[in-house]
Amino acid sequence: MHLQRLSLVNFKNFREASAEFSPKINIITGQNGVGKTNLLDAIHYLCMTKSYFNPVDTQNIRHGEEFMLIEGWFEREGAEEYITCGVKRHQKKQFRRNRKEYQKLSEHIGFLPVVIVTPEDSALIREGSDERRRFMNAVIAQYDQAYLDDLITYNHILTQRNALLKQMSTKVPARYEEVEVWDMTLIPAGQRIFEKRKQFVSELVPVFQKYYSTISFDREQVRLSYHSHLSDGNFGDLLRQNFEKDVILQYTTIGIHKDDLLLDLDDHMLRRFGSQGQQKTFLVALKLAESDFIRQWNGQQPILLLDDIFDKFDDDRVQKIIHLAADDHFGQIFIADTNRNRIRTFINETRSNYRIFEISDQSIHLIESSDEAK
Repeated sequence: MHLQRLSLVNFKNFREASAEFSPKINIITGQNGVGKTNLLDAIHYLCMTKSYFNPVDTQNIRHGEEFMLIEGWFEREGAEEYITCGVKRHQKKQFRRNRKEYQKLSEHIGFLPVVIVTPEDSALIREGSDERRRFMNAVIAQYDQAYLDDLITYNHILTQRNALLKQMSTKVPARYEEVEVWDMTLIPAGQRIFEKRKQFVSELVPVFQKYYSTISFDREQVRLSYHSHLSDGNFGDLLRQNFEKDVILQYTTIGIHKDDLLLDLDDHMLRRFGSQGQQKTFLVALKLAESDFIRQWNGQQPILLLDDIFDKFDDDRVQKIIHLAADDHFGQIFIADTNRNRIRTFINETRSNYRIFEISDQSIHLIESSDEAK
């Protein structure tokens, strides 16, 4: 599976731009601020129905314009797939596959799997557990539609339960039976999500550790573990036991919405003790493992988007990452970076097919291709 051609109209800083890509490696160069990240985000839009950076669709429309259009021509299992995303101000987003609009955007998730690595992903390490749950959800949803359905149901019921708890805080005494009707749906959805997250992490860990060891040249030991209230007992029993506390605090204190991933480096918290380079190595290894995992379960090789990730890395680590990503184990790759010559040197070592593009004047220019070099 790969993206053959991309066309942009009024998307972020692009007025009109288009490009045709290599099925393997595509290097996007240009000065800072010219739109390299925006190009990768457009690809993410077509794969995941939304921007990776700004979930408000209308804010991705070029300033002063009334609409935006992203078009992509993909090859998937020998067939062409034409995907479009159109957004007009004050109107519903239109997302189509082969000119047929989706009734539910969630139906598209996983059809064109994608993995993106950006400097903003440092939030996964530095910020709260919300970021790490979002990571788990984004990966599992790309190969398990039932998981996504359970997640939507769980979040909806949780909102209703919390609203009821807020009302009950003024009642004396509050009775558990009043929230039990919500728990009858919350419990099975939460239990299934827990089981799938637990399986996901247990299978991801050895792959992640392999990539980290390779990129770091075995200099450090890392650990990734899953923490959930549901590991401590039956979800229904836990909800009942914590009911009075929930009423006092006016929200549900127990459940998979409190899950977390614990990230350690040499038996210390990565967030506190890891250097910037070590944290970035952790993220890259995690995302490469994510790509592996999705390919295994989804059956499609995800598109890999690497957005300006090589800052803080020495040449040895950059070389190792590019050689890993260029392997046949991975599919199509997009690398956005300002240092064109360094990336070209390492790409040439892999003998992979590539194209190099430069973004300037709101246009995407093909400046070099491995086909021409041969």
